[in-house]
Amino acid sequence: MMEYLPAVEQEPKQAAKAAIIWLHGLGADGHDFASIAPELHIPDDLAVRFIFPHAPKMPVTINNGYVMPAWYDILEMSLERKVDVAQLEASSQAIADLIDREIARGIPSEKIILAGFSQGGAVAYQCGLSYAKPLAGILALSTYFATAETIETHAANDDIPVHIFHGTKDPVVPEFLGQQARDVLKHMGYKCTYRTYPMEHSVVMEEIEDIGKEIIALLS
Repeated sequence: MMEYLPAVEQEPKQAAKAAIIWLHGLGADGHDFASIAPELHIPDDLAVRFIFPHAPKMPVTINNGYVMPAWYDILEMSLERKVDVAQLEASSQAIADLIDREIARGIPSEKIILAGFSQGGAVAYQCGLSYAKPLAGILALSTYFATAETIETHAANDDIPVHIFHGTKDPVVPEFLGQQARDVLKHMGYKCTYRTYPMEHSVVMEEIEDIGKEIIALLS
């Protein structure tokens, strides 16, 4: 039996035709964004299943080795973020397994969106750009492209839309890291949009409304 990450799952009113896998940030869990789904105002006829996986618990170096939910270890809080790439790649594979499961449940890969906040966004970049079947899109919230120099992208997602959302007052993941991700992705040939909000390391209602609109556009 395949072992999948535990997750909060929300089923649509009718049989699911699309799926969004949404990854939380460091120290949170799948419940962190579960309450956001109704606020996105996704039409019932898009029949979206929401999956909010829980990251495994591990010691985190920058937090004095304290064990907490994390997609990977952060080794130092330098501006460039020194991370454990092997752990990030392992988390990316665990998310790819969840995508595979959705496809096995009858959801076309082109109707699957990856969304991620902070650490979760770094995993969404790695997974979405390297996945071997075309996905609907990547929603990157207050995050950074941690594996820009190591990723092996897959041609299946050469045309994947990437939508980046960032706070201009973010003290945890400074905005220039979001800009850097955008610039690297554009240099690699990806289509990106980039939006900012006068917020810290969080989400705000205007952003949630924008994300909802992008989801509808990606799945319609």
